[in-house]
Amino acid sequence: MLQLFLREPAWDDDARNDEYIKQRISLLDELERLIWSFISSGSRSEARLWLCNTISSINSIRPRYQRDLFLSLLRSKPIKWHLASQLLQLIFEKQPQKMGPIIARKSCKLEKFFKGNPRRILQWFSNFAGTGGTDHGKGAKALSQFAFVNRDICWEELEWKGKHGQSPAMVATKPHYFLDLDVLQTVDNFLEYVPEFWSSHEFSESLKDGSILLIDTQYFVDLFTNLMYEEEVEEVWEVIDEFLMEQSFSFLCHHLLIVLEEQDLCLFLDLLPKYLRQKSETLGLGSASEWFEVILSKYSASITIDQLLLLTAVTSQGRHLLRLVQEEGSGEQKQKIKDLVSQLCELSNQANDLATILKKGLNSKQLVVIKRLGVQSWAIYYRLSQEFHTTESWESLFISNGIKFRKSDKYAMLHDDELLEDSGSDYDRRSSVSLKRKKHRKHKKKRQLNFNPTEDYEDELVGYNLLSNRLDVESKVGDWLLSTDGYSSIWSSVDLPEHLSRHCFIVWLKWMFAKSETVP
Repeated sequence: MLQLFLREPAWDDDARNDEYIKQRISLLDELERLIWSFISSGSRSEARLWLCNTISSINSIRPRYQRDLFLSLLRSKPIKWHLASQLLQLIFEKQPQKMGPIIARKSCKLEKFFKGNPRRILQWFSNFAGTGGTDHGKGAKALSQFAFVNRDICWEELEWKGKHGQSPAMVATKPHYFLDLDVLQTVDNFLEYVPEFWSSHEFSESLKDGSILLIDTQYFVDLFTNLMYEEEVEEVWEVIDEFLMEQSFSFLCHHLLIVLEEQDLCLFLDLLPKYLRQKSETLGLGSASEWFEVILSKYSASITIDQLLLLTAVTSQGRHLLRLVQEEGSGEQKQKIKDLVSQLCELSNQANDLATILKKGLNSKQLVVIKRLGVQSWAIYYRLSQEFHTTESWESLFISNGIKFRKSDKYAMLHDDELLEDSGSDYDRRSSVSLKRKKHRKHKKKRQLNFNPTEDYEDELVGYNLLSNRLDVESKVGDWLLSTDGYSSIWSSVDLPEHLSRHCFIVWLKWMFAKSETVP
């Protein structure tokens, strides 16, 4: 039976065969080399995405610290143009009104924006209201108000499409006459002969809500990056400060880390430990982000991005890594990995098998040992996902490894009122919501198919067969509540490999950290 090594080793037991230990280490290192070959030969960008996802799950960074972290990166040399551009786009999309007042105060800069660009002119200035219309659009309103207030210097620059022009008095009583204005020619005239308009109160007011930023986002991104780095406009940095404080760390990481060059991502990882809340190495570690924080804090001076990419792949992305191997690997590579996993999982059934490997990490080679533990946990994931498919196999695994369990006799395909009414777990609530969505989709599909009774009948048969098969499979495999997480979640056979392999890695890591604290 597969050994998960969940019983703490006897640290003082030195009665281990050196050849046996060397053999296990050799197998782990060989499997690591094979895994790394997949990551480095064409999937490094995907592995970087896995790493960024792990970073984004960190929840111990306070808002002001996340602001300081990203600001440190933004202000580092060389200038982070891509990062600044991505951040500005996010602000334009989510809170354009915060940048609007800044561009309003620098409205004269927009002469270049409109000059020689009919599309932008028409988008901003041609939205005049017709008869019964509520009001002119922002650009049209600015143009009309300025024209009335300054009619003595600019009314003759208004170009009309009709046979003759309109007088101010006539247009004042019938504002819809502005629909006859030749907007393109008029704005061109203003660009050429009425420079006062571009710094006027009327034009400035039209810009304050920031909606103009969406006409050509890239233009304004370039403009504001110039304001940030070339002109060093403090108002822009103040808006950025506020935005970085208001958004979640997860949101910022998901949208900003993906645009970083690898050297900038390395800089971010170097800066990150300074802003993490310090926590005990022997407590927590219940999630990928928690052990990641501890490792990053403990080894920030020596850990490399390659090591982090590998660790994240084998401990947090087991399912994706296996898919990568199956899709990208040659027949020979896949067979080699299968053989290595078999040897690592069958080499011995002694509970103390990892003792000597763990003890090697108590001194100067902790990072090397942590990588080996991660590779061993992925070997367990591989074995579980490929070979454990029945209730008997899972329950035998639990019993042989001292994992207490409770069998769940409820399934996600049952009706809402049959779900675990006496249970308050998050899993049950998630299952209930998911079930309601499935029922809604099923009823919607039936309504769409009602026009063809034959097709409707056939679909119902197919749906019945799928439901029957699903319940039949689940009745054979089932779900369990496990002592590994305090019976807090219901685990299916699909998710068990990932949960158990990650649990193993965290348990081993806790042992190593706890023991290292007692070593002089």
